[in-house]
Amino acid sequence: MAPKKNVIVKKSKPATKSPAPTKGAVKTEKKPATKTAPAPLVSENELLMQSLRGMRDILPDEQPYWERVRRSLSSAAQEYGFNRIDTPTVEYLHLFIRSIKEGTDIIDKEIYSFQTRGGDRVALRPEFTAGIGRAYIQHGMSVLPKPIRLFSMGPVFRYDRPQEGRYRELWQGDFEVFGEADPILDAQVIQVAYRVVRELGLKDIEFQVNSIGTPESRKRYEKALVRFLESQKHKLCQQCRERLVTNPMRILDCKEDKCVQLTSQAPQALDFLDDESRAHFKSLLEYLDELELPYSINPRLVRGLDYYTRTVFEIWSTDREGKKYALGGGGRYDNLIQDLGGEPTPAIGFGLGLDRIVLEMKRTQVRPYEFPKPRVFLAQLGDLAKKKSLRMFAELEKHGVLASESFGRGSLKAQMRVASRIGVEVTIILGQKEAIDGTAIVKDMVSGTQETVTQERLVDAVKKILKTNASLSHPTPKFDQ
Repeated sequence: MAPKKNVIVKKSKPATKSPAPTKGAVKTEKKPATKTAPAPLVSENELLMQSLRGMRDILPDEQPYWERVRRSLSSAAQEYGFNRIDTPTVEYLHLFIRSIKEGTDIIDKEIYSFQTRGGDRVALRPEFTAGIGRAYIQHGMSVLPKPIRLFSMGPVFRYDRPQEGRYRELWQGDFEVFGEADPILDAQVIQVAYRVVRELGLKDIEFQVNSIGTPESRKRYEKALVRFLESQKHKLCQQCRERLVTNPMRILDCKEDKCVQLTSQAPQALDFLDDESRAHFKSLLEYLDELELPYSINPRLVRGLDYYTRTVFEIWSTDREGKKYALGGGGRYDNLIQDLGGEPTPAIGFGLGLDRIVLEMKRTQVRPYEFPKPRVFLAQLGDLAKKKSLRMFAELEKHGVLASESFGRGSLKAQMRVASRIGVEVTIILGQKEAIDGTAIVKDMVSGTQETVTQERLVDAVKKILKTNASLSHPTPKFDQ
């Protein structure tokens, strides 16, 4: 499909006349013009026919990939006992500030926040966990049998610099487990993530895991990290110099070469773990070994959100040249529900970046989902036949027969070309005579034979032909792994 040119529709402002000077008016000197705010790139009188920067349309030709992702997520959620939950796209701003904390890039630079007409400070959700945690508290889920497994899928918003696979409106699949502190749950959520990406045909997958301990052990580690970095502050990039004051552990996530080289020599969080966190992490690694999941310990992994405790992990895909692509990540957040005002509740979860996953599916040439194709085509001629064909189409659908049509096309020849292009097995022809007689012509496109049947027998006649041609029917697609 050829790209459309941007179309700008302009509305002309009505001309306004300056009032004529009155007799005897005093002539005054012109005051120097005051500086005004710069005009917006697109004025309110212009309609720019393109999406905002960092936003985009997911077009029909991409939907087979997205449909395969959606089905894989829903299937994994069902198999592992996760119940679907959908939370609002817009939440109170303080929910995210309280859960993610100021000093993080998300709150300081990336969140979309605004004030409603009623004066409420709200934000577009930058991630799922805070909103699902709020719903957990608001709806009293703490009384439900533990663990409570919740799953969601949809868009999140971050005002980040757009690049390949990263948009300002991005789609995520999210899995959360509440009410269980056992490390076997940590291993299971990693297993769920692995199940999803493997079922999608992505093969070169690795999990990077780490433990950042409890808030107390994390504070001890952060002090040691700051002492180390302060002595070599001049080697950090400008952004990490700022992080040294606001959020030192985020420096470990920096991708600048000079920061990576420096932090590779920094103290490691694992050396500052309390005994309970160390035992928890040891058990997790044993479970992962038992599951034979591909993982490596990354002592620099901290994740970008402040609510994490103990286990943190990320999912990476690697290409033939060794370049790595992040597909998602998560971790344990045992204090978040209590911080939001609920009862003490251990929890763990992860999110998958669906935009990046679809990009990886295309890069590795994974087969997209194949939508079921219609096996029957309904052709009609004349106004009365059109009216009758609507009910006929509904009857076929009611009995589970997937049909197609070309309402609006005039000639029978044009409609038969459409049927041939689709590759149907049966064509039903309804003309003016058949509409009056209450009959229809049923043509077997495989054998070339046809018969005239009453409209009451139509569905049975079509099913009989489809059953006869069962060996040629379209099977449920099986994906290459």
